[in-house]
Amino acid sequence: MPKIAIIDDDADIVEALTMLLTAKGYSVVSAANIPEAITVVDGEKPDLILLDVMMDEPDDGFYLANKFKQKGVKTPIIMLTSVSKAVGYEFGKGQVLPIDDYIEKPVTPSVLLEKISKCLKTK
Repeated sequence: MPKIAIIDDDADIVEALTMLLTAKGYSVVSAANIPEAITVVDGEKPDLILLDVMMDEPDDGFYLANKFKQKGVKTPIIMLTSVSKAVGYEFGKGQVLPIDDYIEKPVTPSVLLEKISKCLKTK
């Protein structure tokens, strides 16, 4: 059973994603901030990371994605974001972030499951 780490400070999103993913047979761990995220990824060794962009600080997700890469973490990362709507940033154009994919919030379950499946197959 693949393990997915949800890194998001919104408890409602974590709960909804956890219910969806466990119903589909995934094991789920979560973290709500940078220190927790590093502990979870280092200790739990998830097969995939769902990473929110904005947590305590507006760029925490960017920081974590880069931190994981610096530490040699090879786990696929799907970034969850509404930041492009807020600031006009376009993901995927000249991608400089060490992520495998991104999803605009609000997350559609079918799109999320499809992207998770794709990332886990190419892992």
